[in-house]
Amino acid sequence: MHTRAASWLRHRLGRAVVLAYALALLMPGPGLWLRRPHALPLPPTHLALHAAPVLLSLVLFSAGLQVPVRALGRLLRHPKALLAGLVLHLVIPLAVVPFVAFLLRRTPDTDGGSGLLTAMILVVAMPVAAGATVWTDKGDGDQPTMVGLVLASTLLSPLTTPLLMATLSPLLSGGYAHTLAATGRLAEGGFALTAVVLPCAAGLLGALVLPARPLHRLQLTVTPLALAGSLLLTYVNASGALGSVLARPRPLLFAAALAVAALVCLLSFALGRAAARVLRLEAGTASSLTLACGMNNSSASAVLITASLPDKPHLLLPVLAYGLLQKTAASRIVTRLRRDPAPTAGP
Repeated sequence: MHTRAASWLRHRLGRAVVLAYALALLMPGPGLWLRRPHALPLPPTHLALHAAPVLLSLVLFSAGLQVPVRALGRLLRHPKALLAGLVLHLVIPLAVVPFVAFLLRRTPDTDGGSGLLTAMILVVAMPVAAGATVWTDKGDGDQPTMVGLVLASTLLSPLTTPLLMATLSPLLSGGYAHTLAATGRLAEGGFALTAVVLPCAAGLLGALVLPARPLHRLQLTVTPLALAGSLLLTYVNASGALGSVLARPRPLLFAAALAVAALVCLLSFALGRAAARVLRLEAGTASSLTLACGMNNSSASAVLITASLPDKPHLLLPVLAYGLLQKTAASRIVTRLRRDPAPTAGP
Protein backbone atom coordinates (compact mmCIF):
# COMPACT_ATOMS: atom_id res chain seq x y z
CA MET A 1 0.00 0.00 0.00
CA HIS A 2 2.75 2.42 0.97
CA THR A 3 4.71 1.48 -2.15
CA ARG A 4 1.71 2.21 -4.39
CA ALA A 5 1.08 5.52 -2.60
CA ALA A 6 4.69 6.63 -3.01
CA SER A 7 4.77 5.56 -6.66
CA TRP A 8 1.47 7.31 -7.39
CA LEU A 9 2.73 10.55 -5.80
CA ARG A 10 6.13 10.41 -7.51
CA HIS A 11 4.55 10.17 -10.95
CA ARG A 12 2.34 13.18 -10.22
CA LEU A 13 4.88 15.23 -8.28
CA GLY A 14 5.02 18.12 -10.75
CA ARG A 15 1.25 18.59 -10.76
CA ALA A 16 1.13 18.20 -6.99
CA VAL A 17 3.67 21.00 -6.55
CA VAL A 18 1.60 23.30 -8.77
CA LEU A 19 -1.46 22.40 -6.70
CA ALA A 20 0.43 23.26 -3.50
CA TYR A 21 1.24 26.70 -4.93
CA ALA A 22 -2.38 27.21 -5.96
CA LEU A 23 -3.64 26.29 -2.49
CA ALA A 24 -1.14 28.70 -0.95
CA LEU A 25 -2.49 31.46 -3.17
CA LEU A 26 -6.17 30.70 -2.58
CA MET A 27 -6.07 29.45 1.04
CA PRO A 28 -2.89 30.71 2.75
CA GLY A 29 -4.41 30.66 6.26
CA PRO A 30 -3.43 27.11 7.35
CA GLY A 31 0.05 27.59 5.90
CA LEU A 32 0.54 30.86 7.77
CA TRP A 33 -0.60 29.13 10.98
CA LEU A 34 1.94 26.34 10.43
CA ARG A 35 4.70 28.90 9.83
CA ARG A 36 4.31 30.18 13.39
CA PRO A 37 6.08 28.41 16.30
CA HIS A 38 3.77 26.34 18.50
CA ALA A 39 4.58 25.53 22.10
CA LEU A 40 4.48 21.90 23.19
CA PRO A 41 3.43 21.52 26.84
CA LEU A 42 6.31 19.34 28.00
CA PRO A 43 7.09 20.06 31.66
CA PRO A 44 9.21 21.54 33.08
CA THR A 45 9.76 23.63 29.91
CA HIS A 46 7.62 24.50 26.92
CA LEU A 47 9.32 23.41 23.72
CA ALA A 48 8.56 25.53 20.64
CA LEU A 49 7.87 23.45 17.54
CA HIS A 50 8.56 24.94 14.10
CA ALA A 51 6.78 22.95 11.39
CA ALA A 52 9.01 23.93 8.45
CA PRO A 53 12.34 22.67 9.89
CA VAL A 54 10.63 19.46 11.04
CA LEU A 55 9.25 18.81 7.55
CA LEU A 56 12.64 19.59 5.98
CA SER A 57 14.30 17.14 8.39
CA LEU A 58 11.81 14.44 7.43
CA VAL A 59 12.57 14.88 3.72
CA LEU A 60 16.33 14.71 4.29
CA PHE A 61 16.05 11.74 6.67
CA SER A 62 14.18 9.87 3.93
CA ALA A 63 16.88 10.81 1.40
CA GLY A 64 19.61 9.43 3.66
CA LEU A 65 17.61 6.30 4.38
CA GLN A 66 17.38 5.43 0.68
CA VAL A 67 21.10 5.72 -0.06
CA PRO A 68 22.33 2.63 -1.99
CA VAL A 69 25.38 1.98 0.18
CA ARG A 70 27.01 -0.62 -2.09
CA ALA A 71 26.54 1.56 -5.16
CA LEU A 72 28.15 4.48 -3.31
CA GLY A 73 31.16 2.28 -2.68
CA ARG A 74 31.58 1.81 -6.42
CA LEU A 75 31.12 5.54 -6.91
CA LEU A 76 33.97 6.31 -4.52
CA ARG A 77 36.26 4.05 -6.54
CA HIS A 78 35.41 6.05 -9.68
CA PRO A 79 34.78 9.56 -8.30
CA LYS A 80 35.14 11.62 -11.48
CA ALA A 81 31.48 12.67 -11.73
CA LEU A 82 31.13 13.12 -7.96
CA LEU A 83 34.16 15.42 -7.71
CA ALA A 84 33.09 17.35 -10.81
CA GLY A 85 29.61 17.87 -9.35
CA LEU A 86 30.96 19.14 -6.04
CA VAL A 87 33.33 21.56 -7.76
CA LEU A 88 30.55 22.82 -10.03
CA HIS A 89 28.29 23.23 -7.00
CA LEU A 90 30.75 25.85 -5.74
CA VAL A 91 31.89 27.35 -9.06
CA ILE A 92 28.53 27.88 -10.78
CA PRO A 93 27.18 30.31 -8.13
CA LEU A 94 30.45 32.27 -8.33
CA ALA A 95 29.93 32.63 -12.09
CA VAL A 96 26.16 33.08 -12.29
CA VAL A 97 25.43 35.44 -9.38
CA PRO A 98 27.98 38.16 -10.36
CA PHE A 99 26.62 38.07 -13.93
CA VAL A 100 23.05 38.50 -12.68
CA ALA A 101 24.23 41.27 -10.34
CA PHE A 102 25.80 43.05 -13.33
CA LEU A 103 22.50 42.90 -15.21
CA LEU A 104 20.50 44.11 -12.21
CA ARG A 105 22.78 47.13 -11.83
CA ARG A 106 21.32 48.35 -15.14
CA THR A 107 17.76 48.35 -13.77
CA PRO A 108 16.09 51.39 -12.17
CA ASP A 109 15.90 49.61 -8.78
CA THR A 110 17.55 51.89 -6.20
CA ASP A 111 19.46 49.06 -4.53
CA GLY A 112 20.45 47.32 -7.77
CA GLY A 113 18.13 44.41 -7.17
CA SER A 114 19.94 43.45 -3.96
CA GLY A 115 16.80 41.93 -2.46
CA LEU A 116 16.36 39.56 -5.39
CA LEU A 117 20.08 38.84 -5.43
CA THR A 118 20.04 37.99 -1.71
CA ALA A 119 17.31 35.44 -2.30
CA MET A 120 19.19 33.88 -5.21
CA ILE A 121 22.39 33.63 -3.17
CA LEU A 122 20.45 31.83 -0.46
CA VAL A 123 19.19 29.37 -3.09
CA VAL A 124 22.45 28.61 -4.91
CA ALA A 125 24.37 28.28 -1.63
CA MET A 126 22.18 25.35 -0.56
CA PRO A 127 23.06 21.68 -1.19
CA VAL A 128 21.68 19.67 -4.08
CA ALA A 129 17.96 19.06 -3.63
CA ALA A 130 17.01 15.59 -2.44
CA GLY A 131 14.13 15.73 -4.94
CA ALA A 132 16.71 15.58 -7.76
CA THR A 133 16.85 11.82 -7.19
CA VAL A 134 13.21 11.59 -8.31
CA TRP A 135 14.01 13.25 -11.64
CA THR A 136 17.12 11.10 -12.04
CA ASP A 137 14.94 8.03 -11.69
CA LYS A 138 12.46 9.39 -14.25
CA GLY A 139 15.23 10.08 -16.73
CA ASP A 140 17.06 6.76 -16.30
CA GLY A 141 20.02 8.69 -14.93
CA ASP A 142 22.93 7.52 -12.80
CA GLN A 143 21.21 7.21 -9.43
CA PRO A 144 24.37 6.46 -7.35
CA THR A 145 26.05 9.60 -8.74
CA MET A 146 23.00 11.72 -7.93
CA VAL A 147 22.61 10.26 -4.45
CA GLY A 148 26.32 10.79 -3.85
CA LEU A 149 26.05 14.44 -4.90
CA VAL A 150 23.00 15.02 -2.69
CA LEU A 151 24.69 13.35 0.26
CA ALA A 152 28.13 14.94 -0.16
CA SER A 153 26.80 18.47 -0.76
CA THR A 154 24.48 18.10 2.24
CA LEU A 155 27.21 16.88 4.59
CA LEU A 156 29.53 19.68 3.41
CA SER A 157 26.86 22.39 3.64
CA PRO A 158 27.90 23.70 7.10
CA LEU A 159 31.13 24.75 5.38
CA THR A 160 30.07 25.54 1.82
CA THR A 161 26.86 27.47 2.56
CA PRO A 162 28.46 30.16 4.79
CA LEU A 163 31.48 30.28 2.45
CA LEU A 164 29.37 31.07 -0.62
CA MET A 165 27.30 33.62 1.31
CA ALA A 166 30.42 35.41 2.57
CA THR A 167 32.05 35.37 -0.88
CA LEU A 168 29.00 36.79 -2.69
CA SER A 169 27.80 39.28 -0.05
CA PRO A 170 30.01 42.16 -1.40
CA LEU A 171 27.71 42.22 -4.45
CA LEU A 172 24.85 43.48 -2.27
CA SER A 173 23.98 47.00 -1.16
CA GLY A 174 21.34 48.82 0.87
CA GLY A 175 21.80 46.80 4.04
CA TYR A 176 21.30 43.44 2.35
CA ALA A 177 24.98 42.54 2.83
CA HIS A 178 24.42 42.76 6.59
CA THR A 179 21.21 40.75 6.22
CA LEU A 180 23.02 38.00 4.32
CA ALA A 181 25.87 38.00 6.85
CA ALA A 182 23.39 37.49 9.69
CA THR A 183 21.73 34.65 7.78
CA GLY A 184 25.13 33.10 7.11
CA ARG A 185 25.92 33.16 10.83
CA LEU A 186 22.67 31.32 11.51
CA ALA A 187 23.55 28.70 8.88
CA GLU A 188 27.06 28.36 10.26
CA GLY A 189 25.87 28.36 13.84
CA GLY A 190 23.45 25.47 13.71
CA PHE A 191 20.77 25.56 11.02
CA ALA A 192 22.76 23.60 8.42
CA LEU A 193 23.80 21.08 11.05
CA THR A 194 20.51 20.48 12.87
CA ALA A 195 18.00 20.89 10.02
CA VAL A 196 20.08 19.55 7.11
CA VAL A 197 23.09 17.43 8.05
CA LEU A 198 21.89 15.52 11.13
CA PRO A 199 18.61 14.23 9.60
CA CYS A 200 20.44 13.11 6.45
CA ALA A 201 23.20 11.49 8.51
CA ALA A 202 20.60 9.71 10.67
CA GLY A 203 18.97 8.26 7.56
CA LEU A 204 22.36 7.20 6.19
CA LEU A 205 23.20 5.53 9.50
CA GLY A 206 19.91 3.63 9.33
CA ALA A 207 20.73 2.47 5.80
CA LEU A 208 24.14 1.27 7.01
CA VAL A 209 23.23 -0.58 10.23
CA LEU A 210 19.66 -1.84 9.86
CA PRO A 211 19.10 -5.39 8.57
CA ALA A 212 17.51 -5.61 5.13
CA ARG A 213 13.97 -6.46 6.20
CA PRO A 214 13.52 -3.78 8.94
CA LEU A 215 15.19 -1.24 6.65
CA HIS A 216 12.78 -2.08 3.83
CA ARG A 217 9.77 -1.73 6.15
CA LEU A 218 11.05 1.61 7.43
CA GLN A 219 11.59 2.87 3.88
CA LEU A 220 8.07 1.83 2.90
CA THR A 221 6.72 3.91 5.78
CA VAL A 222 8.99 6.94 5.55
CA THR A 223 9.07 7.46 1.76
CA PRO A 224 5.38 8.39 1.24
CA LEU A 225 5.45 10.46 4.44
CA ALA A 226 8.50 12.36 3.16
CA LEU A 227 6.88 13.00 -0.24
CA ALA A 228 3.75 14.30 1.48
CA GLY A 229 5.93 16.31 3.86
CA SER A 230 7.76 17.85 0.92
CA LEU A 231 4.48 19.01 -0.60
CA LEU A 232 3.28 20.34 2.75
CA LEU A 233 6.57 22.21 3.16
CA THR A 234 6.09 23.72 -0.32
CA TYR A 235 2.60 24.85 0.70
CA VAL A 236 3.82 26.33 4.02
CA ASN A 237 6.65 28.26 2.36
CA ALA A 238 4.44 29.46 -0.48
CA SER A 239 1.80 30.65 1.97
CA GLY A 240 4.31 33.00 3.57
CA ALA A 241 5.25 34.63 0.28
CA LEU A 242 1.97 34.56 -1.59
CA GLY A 243 0.01 35.63 1.49
CA SER A 244 1.98 38.87 1.59
CA VAL A 245 1.52 39.30 -2.17
CA LEU A 246 -2.26 39.12 -1.76
CA ALA A 247 -2.18 41.55 1.17
CA ARG A 248 -0.03 44.05 -0.76
CA PRO A 249 0.02 43.25 -4.49
CA ARG A 250 3.36 44.14 -6.12
CA PRO A 251 3.19 42.95 -9.73
CA LEU A 252 6.57 44.45 -10.68
CA LEU A 253 8.28 42.60 -7.81
CA PHE A 254 6.56 39.37 -8.80
CA ALA A 255 7.65 39.75 -12.45
CA ALA A 256 11.22 40.63 -11.45
CA ALA A 257 11.41 37.66 -9.07
CA LEU A 258 10.23 35.32 -11.80
CA ALA A 259 12.67 36.75 -14.36
CA VAL A 260 15.71 36.59 -12.05
CA ALA A 261 14.87 33.08 -10.86
CA ALA A 262 14.42 31.92 -14.47
CA LEU A 263 17.77 33.40 -15.50
CA VAL A 264 19.70 31.83 -12.60
CA CYS A 265 17.96 28.49 -13.14
CA LEU A 266 18.64 28.47 -16.89
CA LEU A 267 22.31 29.40 -16.52
CA SER A 268 22.89 26.78 -13.81
CA PHE A 269 21.42 23.97 -15.89
CA ALA A 270 23.23 25.17 -19.03
CA LEU A 271 26.62 25.25 -17.30
CA GLY A 272 26.03 21.81 -15.84
CA ARG A 273 25.13 20.43 -19.27
CA ALA A 274 28.20 22.06 -20.83
CA ALA A 275 30.44 20.56 -18.14
CA ALA A 276 28.97 17.10 -18.77
CA ARG A 277 29.81 17.44 -22.46
CA VAL A 278 33.36 18.66 -21.76
CA LEU A 279 33.94 15.71 -19.42
CA ARG A 280 32.43 13.35 -22.02
CA LEU A 281 30.31 11.56 -19.45
CA GLU A 282 28.01 8.74 -20.47
CA ALA A 283 24.33 9.61 -20.87
CA GLY A 284 23.06 8.58 -17.42
CA THR A 285 25.90 10.27 -15.55
CA ALA A 286 25.59 13.41 -17.71
CA SER A 287 21.90 13.60 -16.86
CA SER A 288 22.61 13.33 -13.12
CA LEU A 289 25.37 15.95 -13.22
CA THR A 290 23.19 18.39 -15.19
CA LEU A 291 20.27 17.99 -12.79
CA ALA A 292 22.51 18.37 -9.74
CA CYS A 293 23.90 21.67 -11.04
CA GLY A 294 20.45 23.21 -11.46
CA MET A 295 18.50 21.68 -8.58
CA ASN A 296 19.33 23.33 -5.27
CA ASN A 297 17.42 22.73 -2.06
CA SER A 298 15.09 25.72 -2.34
CA SER A 299 13.02 24.38 0.56
CA ALA A 300 16.04 24.68 2.85
CA SER A 301 16.67 28.28 1.74
CA ALA A 302 12.98 29.13 2.28
CA VAL A 303 13.11 27.66 5.79
CA LEU A 304 16.31 29.60 6.49
CA ILE A 305 14.71 32.86 5.31
CA THR A 306 11.67 32.18 7.50
CA ALA A 307 13.87 31.50 10.53
CA SER A 308 16.32 34.38 10.13
CA LEU A 309 14.33 37.02 8.20
CA PRO A 310 10.68 36.77 9.27
CA ASP A 311 10.22 40.47 8.47
CA LYS A 312 11.17 40.00 4.79
CA PRO A 313 8.60 37.57 3.32
CA HIS A 314 9.10 39.13 -0.13
CA LEU A 315 12.47 37.35 -0.31
CA LEU A 316 10.55 34.10 -0.53
CA LEU A 317 9.10 35.03 -3.93
CA PRO A 318 12.22 34.38 -6.05
CA VAL A 319 13.01 31.30 -3.94
CA LEU A 320 9.57 29.83 -4.62
CA ALA A 321 9.81 30.79 -8.30
CA TYR A 322 13.16 29.00 -8.52
CA GLY A 323 11.73 25.92 -6.82
CA LEU A 324 8.94 25.69 -9.39
CA LEU A 325 11.15 26.53 -12.37
CA GLN A 326 13.85 24.01 -11.50
CA LYS A 327 11.27 21.21 -11.47
CA THR A 328 9.90 22.37 -14.82
CA ALA A 329 13.41 22.57 -16.27
CA ALA A 330 14.28 19.15 -14.84
CA SER A 331 11.28 17.63 -16.61
CA ARG A 332 12.33 19.16 -19.94
CA ILE A 333 15.98 18.17 -19.50
CA VAL A 334 15.14 14.60 -18.58
CA THR A 335 13.00 14.28 -21.73
CA ARG A 336 15.64 15.88 -23.95
CA LEU A 337 18.56 13.89 -22.57
CA ARG A 338 16.69 10.66 -23.19
CA ARG A 339 16.33 11.68 -26.85
CA ASP A 340 19.82 13.21 -27.19
CA PRO A 341 22.33 11.27 -25.06
CA ALA A 342 25.70 12.72 -24.16
CA PRO A 343 28.81 11.34 -25.85
CA THR A 344 30.05 8.00 -24.60
CA ALA A 345 32.84 8.27 -22.04
CA GLY A 346 36.30 7.88 -23.45
CA PRO A 347 38.74 5.14 -22.45
